[in-house]
Amino acid sequence: MRLTDKQCSIEDAIARIQDGATVMLGGFGVPGTPFALIRALVRHGARDLTVIKNDANEPDMGVDHLLRSGQVARLITTHLGLNGHAIDLMNKGRIKVEFNAQGILAERIRAGGAGIGGFLSDIGIGTELAEGKRMIEFGGKTHVIEPALRADVALLHAARADSFGNLAYAATARNFNPLMAMAADCVIVEAEAVLSLGALDANDIHTPGVFVDHVTELAALSEEYAVVQR
Repeated sequence: MRLTDKQCSIEDAIARIQDGATVMLGGFGVPGTPFALIRALVRHGARDLTVIKNDANEPDMGVDHLLRSGQVARLITTHLGLNGHAIDLMNKGRIKVEFNAQGILAERIRAGGAGIGGFLSDIGIGTELAEGKRMIEFGGKTHVIEPALRADVALLHAARADSFGNLAYAATARNFNPLMAMAADCVIVEAEAVLSLGALDANDIHTPGVFVDHVTELAALSEEYAVVQR
């Protein structure tokens, strides 16, 4: 069986994102954030987006470009502390923000990728994190029902990929990327290098290509990636 070559241009891949889409963005701060794909999404112009990301990056970086272009209607995240612009938009009611404990966000995404409808947790009970969520008594304790998260599209960053979409991440850039690759209907990956099929050792593959739809090779890394030293 011949495996599909999934390479395409950034523009062709991003053109598939429609208004109103839910978009997962990999990354934890700078490591693993798909800065080039985010910029392409800004140029594409899809609006009314629900964005799922661990953080809102810093001003004039990553997610902030989408916020400044007015494309984000809702942000599902763990914190905004490094981005005063995002905080200002939230306080003025220009975007809706749903906060999650970091481990809860990761598990909600993992559950979505595993085909589980949700899970029970006792995290956040009695705080704003649990407001509006259903509660259930189980094992003599009160639990929050945390719904799984899935997305229409996931945008990810990998250090290396092959033409079929097998992915290898560099160090902590792995973070949310493998989970999101399993929890989206369409997975678009930017890679620092795209190798021929078979060039990645099987033991080095963190995300199998069966989860990936489109791969694009970065010609160069912009200044936004410069924080990561290797």
